Amino acid sequence: MTYTDFSASLTQHTAPEGLSPLLRALWHAGRDEWETAHDIAQQHEGDPLFDWLHALLHRQEGDTSNAAYWYRRAGRPVFVGSSRAEWEALTRTQLPS
Repeated sequence: MTYTDFSASLTQHTAPEGLSPLLRALWHAGRDEWETAHDIAQQHEGDPLFDWLHALLHRQEGDTSNAAYWYRRAGRPVFVGSSRAEWEALTRTQLPS
């Protein structure tokens, strides 16, 4: 699956089959299904990519201090740009163009 295919799937009612847990969480985050994405991120705490996702999710909800904590856990600087641009950047780490 490419990034373009993945993005297009956000209009569907269910996530595509066979997604990794990170891509499944990103799919829900991309649909503004915050709680589902957050639940998945919490199940994988300690994995730097999930910790980055966790930071993004708290940033989306406006909790910048909690987001800063998760950026530190992920070993990443606070993202500069929109949360949508950050979602795309993280998603692109998992999918080819």
